[in-house]
Amino acid sequence: MAKESKSTKQAASKPQKSTPTPVKVYLVAYNALSAIGWAYVLTLLLIHLFDLDGKSGSFTGAPKSATGFFSRILPFLDSKAGAVQSNLPPWLKPIHTRATTSYSRAGAATAFVQSFAALEVLHAALGWVRSPVPTTAMQVASRLFLVWGIMAQFIGVRTNALFASMVFAWSFTEVIRYTFYALNLLGHNPPSLLWLRYTTFYILYPLGAGSEAFLMYFTLPDAAPVTFAHSIPTLTGAWSLGDYGRAILFIIWWPGLYFMYTYMISQRRKILGPAKPPKTKSP
Repeated sequence: MAKESKSTKQAASKPQKSTPTPVKVYLVAYNALSAIGWAYVLTLLLIHLFDLDGKSGSFTGAPKSATGFFSRILPFLDSKAGAVQSNLPPWLKPIHTRATTSYSRAGAATAFVQSFAALEVLHAALGWVRSPVPTTAMQVASRLFLVWGIMAQFIGVRTNALFASMVFAWSFTEVIRYTFYALNLLGHNPPSLLWLRYTTFYILYPLGAGSEAFLMYFTLPDAAPVTFAHSIPTLTGAWSLGDYGRAILFIIWWPGLYFMYTYMISQRRKILGPAKPPKTKSP
């Protein structure tokens, strides 16, 4: 899922004075380069989605039907391009079409930039940042699993438009987050950036985490995992242990999303304070 408590987390607080200067310089450079990397990914994605360079048409793909077992239970989960496009407004259809080929344009850059987040586990383990090692490791692992365990391994989901929505949410969030951390380490805390840091998640977190979950879902086999013979459930053998694992992850992703979403709302209240009531004119 999208990451909240990660490396260099000094939300709304100044960097620790005890941080050695070489470490501080390294962390500033790490966060600055990460912000630049994600800005590149975001720019690349937007150029492709809106065909700003006129080259988006050269990136083609052969969308694979991925209806899946659960699509027969919940038809709206059908990922076939025709089924989705028929329900879109005309102005959105070309954007959706280009979204299905966005992996060919931005997939390698996304994997490259995201892989460097593995260093954040090392930062936490060395005590350079105050993030707990287990939490940081789980958050980094979830992203790497999506990049290398899902997108790199399953060709069928590379032409799913959810890749574009996932990367948009990731990159937009990370540009703000890493920029915030870099400036914070330098002793700056712009109010506008602080507001963006603790407000954009309202839309970007469910967009990113939801896209992640359904990309995992669309890797599941079409065949049912069990059959019922004389009311006795029997494994069909069509699903591997990995398939069952991804199905379990898909199910537990949603309560995890709710937990993290409500946690971030509470963090926003702590940092920015409760919303001020509208002013009323005295009679």
